[in-house]
Amino acid sequence: MVCVGIDVAKDKHDCCILDSEGTTLVDCFTIPNNMDGFKSLLQTIQDCSQKSDKIKVGLEATGHYSYNILGFLLDNDLPVYVMNPLHTNLYRKSLSLRKTKTDRVDAKTIATMLLSDVDLKSYTDTAYHNEELKSLTRYRFDKVQERAKLKQSVSRLVTILFPELEQLVSSIHGTSIYALLSEYPGAKQISEAHLTRLANILVKTSRGHYRKDKATHIRDTARTSIGSVMPAKSLELKHTIKLIQELTSEINEIEDAIRKIMDELKPPILSIPGMGFHSAAMILAEVGDFSNFNSPDKVLAYAGCSPSTYQSGKLTNCYAHMEKRGSRYLRYALYTATKYVCYWNPVFTEYLTKKQAEGKHYNVALSHATKKLVRLIYALQKSGKAYLAVT
Repeated sequence: MVCVGIDVAKDKHDCCILDSEGTTLVDCFTIPNNMDGFKSLLQTIQDCSQKSDKIKVGLEATGHYSYNILGFLLDNDLPVYVMNPLHTNLYRKSLSLRKTKTDRVDAKTIATMLLSDVDLKSYTDTAYHNEELKSLTRYRFDKVQERAKLKQSVSRLVTILFPELEQLVSSIHGTSIYALLSEYPGAKQISEAHLTRLANILVKTSRGHYRKDKATHIRDTARTSIGSVMPAKSLELKHTIKLIQELTSEINEIEDAIRKIMDELKPPILSIPGMGFHSAAMILAEVGDFSNFNSPDKVLAYAGCSPSTYQSGKLTNCYAHMEKRGSRYLRYALYTATKYVCYWNPVFTEYLTKKQAEGKHYNVALSHATKKLVRLIYALQKSGKAYLAVT
């Protein structure tokens, strides 16, 4: 066996090659993060191995820094093992009491872990190509979060400029209200607007939901509003609404790209009643290749949904807190999906009600339902069967 440890960085990668006995075949060396460096590494690995040798290449999950070298290694049919940095850090500390951490030490630590850890699963082409879906779902998540903050700003500004408006409409974040505020960003501007123009904006953008009587009511209320007249805030409101509209357009474009990938994958988990399209996409993107997980519990641990344990002598933790050490995106997607599945799926509704009847807090009961949902997702993805076919 030939084990290659790679410590990934932005501009260079430190490498170390060991044999099955732990003997150093090639002491730690550095390659630049370019094609010449990649080819040099491949040539070094080939020089140190025979055709009959089993080669293992390990590197840490360091986000975008490791993506290019990972793709190069997979393209050259080398089995790659992507490790959790937390795991390698603890392993390095277990080897020595000295407080030593360098790139060269990390490279050798990774190579040593490849020799000792038999539970490691190699990175697959499925997981590598799944990175596109992961990039899209995370990008959408960040955009949605950004839009949510801007919507809070709109609520704050409307409270200053026209506080009564929120009581007049079902939501101030509707398309028609945004169109109204974009042209008349404040109670004073609305009170001075021509009624016909005001009504046309509302009727057209709301597709007939709001009519002339609503426009009249809004203008009459604006004339007696306690809203402040602040041109600077009005300008901020117009620009914030414009940013929200631009973000919404970008999010729609991202969702179209996600939908194309999901239409090709046709995952069985979409057959679960209540499983949303976006949650399903994020779950698949974060988990990647389900064959890398031996059981649903491993998926839960990867999401950081497993309960933490502490025991020393007679002392034990009285309340098992959730670890929250895994993928926050996966954890968010699972909990969001669970809420809707518990609403639309009678089996999960009954299960959640049962847990609450046992005296558990709603969030605790929901965490139990999440574990049940993960078991179902795991079974469907491994079998390739739809939910109705399984039940």
